[in-house]
Amino acid sequence: MREPEPILPVKPKKPKRKSFLGYIAVALVAALIGGLSGSYIATMKINEINSSMDRSPITAQDVNINLSDDVYFAVAVAQKSQKTVVGITTDAIQRYNTFWGPQTRSTRSMGSGFIVDPSGYIVTNAHVVGDGQYEKITVSLIDGTTEVGEVLWYDTNLDLAIVKINRTGLPTAELGDSDKLMVGEPAVAIGNPMTLDLERTVTQGIISGLNRTIQFDNGNVIEPLIQTDASINSGNSGGPLFNAKGQVIGINTAKISTAEGLGFAIPINTVKPIIQQIINNGTFKPVYVGIRGMDVETYKMLYGVELSAEHGVVIIETVKNSPAALAGLQPNDIIIFVDSKKIENMSDVQRKLYDYKNNDKAEFTILRNGEEMKITLTLKEKPEDF
Repeated sequence: MREPEPILPVKPKKPKRKSFLGYIAVALVAALIGGLSGSYIATMKINEINSSMDRSPITAQDVNINLSDDVYFAVAVAQKSQKTVVGITTDAIQRYNTFWGPQTRSTRSMGSGFIVDPSGYIVTNAHVVGDGQYEKITVSLIDGTTEVGEVLWYDTNLDLAIVKINRTGLPTAELGDSDKLMVGEPAVAIGNPMTLDLERTVTQGIISGLNRTIQFDNGNVIEPLIQTDASINSGNSGGPLFNAKGQVIGINTAKISTAEGLGFAIPINTVKPIIQQIINNGTFKPVYVGIRGMDVETYKMLYGVELSAEHGVVIIETVKNSPAALAGLQPNDIIIFVDSKKIENMSDVQRKLYDYKNNDKAEFTILRNGEEMKITLTLKEKPEDF
């Protein structure tokens, strides 16, 4: 009889270790598959978005920003224009009333200006030269010399003045076009903050706003103004505000003392025609229309009436034998344009008139009884008593 074969013990199988490289291989395959599918889905989604954008009427403006040439623009502006900036010291006699009667005292103020003609014509603020009420004006040039200045013209409503010194061959500032300014573009202010010891200080910033309106302590309202965050102090008044090309785009005039980064400048285009006439003729004689008027909004509120015009000046009165009267303008006419200039108030009319000289013609667009009309005026020099 055959003996049974012995049963051998079975060794358990050791679990196989998965190779680390195997895991990586699996992961790569999964990533590849996921990436391809994700790419396909993303492509389909982008095409869907692009398709919808093609159907949308909204378009974006293409703006290319290149800072490579403008990193140190303030340095270039200073090198180009600093020599055209002057310091102005004004000595005046201030009159005031006291318990003991009228008294006087000597005052001295400092400001800035800039040369606009080699023969010594300088633009500054009216308040820098005492609104024309001064005893002596001293102009400090970059070479350290000083000259006595004479005010040829000033206007407190515009806060502008033109001063003449007896020098020739002077460097002049290049004037830009303030009508082309854009909010956000660079700006550089040069002037004498607080004292002549800090003469021709350079500060930089941007154009923060356009067409601003501010009211001074004396009640005078000036508009439209350029707003900038370039540092402006009292001694900067009358100094130039430059663009990145070193062109004057404004005349620094004010800072809001209760806030930082709020400075204002008068657009250079306001004074350009005045400069040219004074250089050519030695003086400036403004023209006039011969009306007394009120802006539409004020008229509506004051008289409680509805007007067909959304903007403009309502004529209250025409002066006898004035350009307005001779051309046929009448009370209750509403001036909405002077040539191509939109009119909002009497200040707009006044500023526009600086573009004209004696016997120039201007087309006034008016509303009369709700109907639009165009009337051509022959402008005349403003009489002394007007």
